[in-house]
Amino acid sequence: MQVMMNLVLLLQLVTAIVMIGLVLMQHGKGADMGAAFGGGSSGSLFGATGSANFLSRSTAVAATLFFVCTLALAYFGNLRAAGSTGGSILDRAAAPAVVASAPSAAQIPGLVAAPAASAVAASAPASR
Repeated sequence: MQVMMNLVLLLQLVTAIVMIGLVLMQHGKGADMGAAFGGGSSGSLFGATGSANFLSRSTAVAATLFFVCTLALAYFGNLRAAGSTGGSILDRAAAPAVVASAPSAAQIPGLVAAPAASAVAASAPASR
């Protein structure tokens, strides 16, 4: 299963690099010299050369392969995660740790306990 995921990931990386290269090699509709002087707007929706050439069809094939690889990686990733413990990600969440209460002064050797708040208030002189 891991070998299959690695192959699909490698294919996805290759198709992404090929797709970037194909897009960068193509020139836009307004890249002609006549487009700078207003001649570019007179063309049809797909330009004067037709609806698709080799570069645009190759880009479409690379994009299709890229999305198929993405779906396959999502599928294989979900299979592996569900197969490891048999539940959803919420079921696999760690149980919250129980927080222990703070130790009292009697439990820590050498620590002098602070007087209680009521004892401090009783020993303070009245201000009135």
